[in-house]
Amino acid sequence: MRTVAIVGRPNVGKSLLFNKLAGRRLSIVEDTPGVTRDRLYAACEWRGRTFSLIDTGGIEPHTDDDMLLFMRKQAEIAIDTADVIVLVCDVRTGLTAADADVAAMLQKSKKPVVAAVNKVDGIGPPPAEVYEFYNLGLGEPVPVSALHGHGTGDLLDACLDLMPPDDEEALAGDGPVRVAIIGKPNAGKSSLLNRILGMERVVVSDVPGTTRDAVDSAFENEYGRFVLTDTAGMRRKSRVDGGIEYYSVLRAVSAAERSDVCLVLIDGLEGVTEQDAKVAGIAHEAGKPSVLVVNKWDAVENKDEHTMRRTAETVRGQLAYMPYAPIVCLSAKTGQRVDRLFPLIRDCYEQSRRRITTGQLNGFLAEAVARVQPPADKGRRLKIYYMTQAGVAPPFFVAFCNDARLFHYSYKRYLENQIRETFSLTGAPIRLSVRERNE
Repeated sequence: MRTVAIVGRPNVGKSLLFNKLAGRRLSIVEDTPGVTRDRLYAACEWRGRTFSLIDTGGIEPHTDDDMLLFMRKQAEIAIDTADVIVLVCDVRTGLTAADADVAAMLQKSKKPVVAAVNKVDGIGPPPAEVYEFYNLGLGEPVPVSALHGHGTGDLLDACLDLMPPDDEEALAGDGPVRVAIIGKPNAGKSSLLNRILGMERVVVSDVPGTTRDAVDSAFENEYGRFVLTDTAGMRRKSRVDGGIEYYSVLRAVSAAERSDVCLVLIDGLEGVTEQDAKVAGIAHEAGKPSVLVVNKWDAVENKDEHTMRRTAETVRGQLAYMPYAPIVCLSAKTGQRVDRLFPLIRDCYEQSRRRITTGQLNGFLAEAVARVQPPADKGRRLKIYYMTQAGVAPPFFVAFCNDARLFHYSYKRYLENQIRETFSLTGAPIRLSVRERNE
């Protein structure tokens, strides 16, 4: 798929334009320079062609600030991988020296560039200030309004005119497995993603709240194709400050809900906290197969097998509602046992999509009922007539009985555990619904 990178200095409206072209609010928009820090991707369709948009952080050509340097590096990576580049400028501030420096940097890349002059919000002929941007040497500037959408069609037309033809490569097989990396702040989510990718894909800092957007990264190995999503750390609601962090947490929750598998990161030095339990509960309630990742194992004292087993037992006890989730102790910093993640991810993914025939389920049901009799109340015994699978991801089963009120919670839990054990659904949550036969 061809790509279009949106670049420019801070606070010119890149993220708002990105959201407008993508047709949905993916990038955080705030009237504060430096809100976008990592590269964000979205699919865009225009004139029958589909291509990928890349939103980037603001480029400060002359800075010594570590965060701004990292943002510039991310933008440079986007420029290197893009087929067309959109340089966004601000008509209200006019042509600045920083705009000229960024334009010079883009010209050195030898990539086709379109100059988009943003914040032209009025209707009618463009203001005279737009013509100042001819001095960038990038051809005819395109006046746009990211706020209202004016001129975005002309901008996309200009991009497509410069875009090479699509590669005619067959996309064989199923789509990639979407993996969300979630956890509380400073659990090591960004470090783990960078370790897996073998590059500094996202900002890593000891300061909580460094990651703000849900950042997607494609990855492929012998276990298949994956899209890894780094997310903002989820703090307690009482500690969430301001609109930026609020929307960051919303994006983290959204990333978990649209994922196929969740990696729930736990700080190995702190153990399972109340907030860890809430974060894991988000994945569990969404029905997502999960891997419980105990990070920072390199800093744990007495890192022997006994300590690892004891840690796993403690985590399992504190997250008892997730008996299906495998546990791995690793170090994103050193890479220790990171290679064990993808076999677990693939196994959990396949289990969550496993289908069991009604015949197999009813054979299982007969054995389970014979082993443990259904409960009775006031002389009336529960009768389970049959069971069927109604869906996958997560596996969803429906049991039909004579009286749903007799289906005690403990017996329902018994059947869920038996289903998991009999059909090897040890890595995925399952749902069991009870209905009376006449429903």
